[in-house]
Amino acid sequence: MLHSALGYRGAFSAPNRIAALAGQDVLAAGGTAIEAMVAAAATIAVVYPHMNGIGGDGFWVIHRPGQAPVGISACGQAARLATPGWYAERGFTDAIPARGGPAALTVPGSIGGWQAALALVPQDKRIPLPDLLAPAIAYARDGFAVTGNQSRCTAEKLDGLRNVPGFRQAFLMDGAPPEAGACMTQTALGDTLASLAQHGLGSYYTGDIAKAHAACLQDHGSPLRLGDFNDYAARMVTPLTVKTSLGQLYNMTAPTQGVSSLMILALFDRLGVTIPDGFDHLHGLIEATKQAFILRNRDLGDPVDMAQDAQDWLADDLLDRLAGNIDTKAALPWPYTPVEGDTIWMGAADSDGTVVSFIQSVFWEFGSGLTCTDTGVYFQNRGAGFSLAAGPNQLAPGKRPFHTLNPALAHLNDGRVMAYGTMGGEGQPQTQAAVFTRYAQFGQDLQMAVTNPRWLLGRTWGDVSTSLKLEDRFDPALVQQLRDAGHQVELISPYSDLAGHAGAVVRHPDGLLESASDPRSDGAALSF
Repeated sequence: MLHSALGYRGAFSAPNRIAALAGQDVLAAGGTAIEAMVAAAATIAVVYPHMNGIGGDGFWVIHRPGQAPVGISACGQAARLATPGWYAERGFTDAIPARGGPAALTVPGSIGGWQAALALVPQDKRIPLPDLLAPAIAYARDGFAVTGNQSRCTAEKLDGLRNVPGFRQAFLMDGAPPEAGACMTQTALGDTLASLAQHGLGSYYTGDIAKAHAACLQDHGSPLRLGDFNDYAARMVTPLTVKTSLGQLYNMTAPTQGVSSLMILALFDRLGVTIPDGFDHLHGLIEATKQAFILRNRDLGDPVDMAQDAQDWLADDLLDRLAGNIDTKAALPWPYTPVEGDTIWMGAADSDGTVVSFIQSVFWEFGSGLTCTDTGVYFQNRGAGFSLAAGPNQLAPGKRPFHTLNPALAHLNDGRVMAYGTMGGEGQPQTQAAVFTRYAQFGQDLQMAVTNPRWLLGRTWGDVSTSLKLEDRFDPALVQQLRDAGHQVELISPYSDLAGHAGAVVRHPDGLLESASDPRSDGAALSF
């Protein structure tokens, strides 16, 4: 039997044990869940570099007792020079490259998100920034043990990265992917974090770090310039929300797919399923996913360019109509265009009642791969998802790209507050739905809800097929039922990265804190 970690002083879930420990240490020292998250976010950027870094974006949903949840959209905008014409002049007429300087065309927003989140902590109660960043600095300078996940990922993606400027120096050892257990140092990144600790997080966008990054990016074919960094600021937003029979659910605003995650759960809630992990559960969620993704693929993007506010997609009349489209016995045929992405999700809760759902990403593994050797920072390739052709996703200066990232949070009817999420591109809303329904609707233990077998409709992590992928731990009879209903089923390994790296943290009304992490990752769930 699987059980979640329990405690009353604090809880932290992360897909990397070192990051989880960094967050726990801040909570144990009396810090807030927000401060714990910043410490962990800095640490995981060092010790889990294939999945995230400080050259990427981030999103927060934060619950504080007695207040409505708030969101932080730390999503950088496209460069002022970033136009289809600019790329055409450089020989790119069909698509934006996925690697190298031209792929790095949006401002890295995550550090600005850390800054905005820490501003929510009362000044007289804040832990000094140098203390929060100290673990990350130490691991960067003194070294950390490479995980098996990082080792495998580097080897698998090396062909597309080996010749990208700066990548070899930062992430290869003796010219080859590091072995699991090898001691890797990131000295330049450690110095960058130390500079941020000394000069403040805002210096990432206005100080010497910004100047170094602007010069590096320009030298290697990116349209980003210093003025783009100077213009950036994270945005405080009101999270999207929907009411279901289980409680009030929250997620991030556009341009993330947070609305899709909420739609899936609201549509499934209308189906009246009562038994977990059977045909009705899986088929219902899969078909709800299709209904949500059809709308997402057609209309979701930068809010400035959307014809309708994403919150309107959560109106009862629309959800009732979409739920009516679901055939509870047969699968809807599913051709679609999938989206990739590489990410980390982390959750935290403190003894004062603050609960944080946080996600940080560079899009593909190692992002663009372009690494500034002066700072140790590599840059995301999120902007490579823009189109150069006319349409709602066409590249334009200042535009924000579509994000698969979506940190989830729920206020359940009995007073529990649940933060949950995962990495996995297309799979994020699907994994969230599996974890949430198993725990909140069907009463499974939180850790069991995360560990139990999962599925993925479509592809992620560079996979080429768009089938319904099931971890092979599912009952063969259930697998056959899904095939008989018309699903194109493909079996994958029992604990597959394709199914995401999920986690969850729950605060109970009496102060009990529980946490769970994913055995598919290198993570830990710590409650104390």
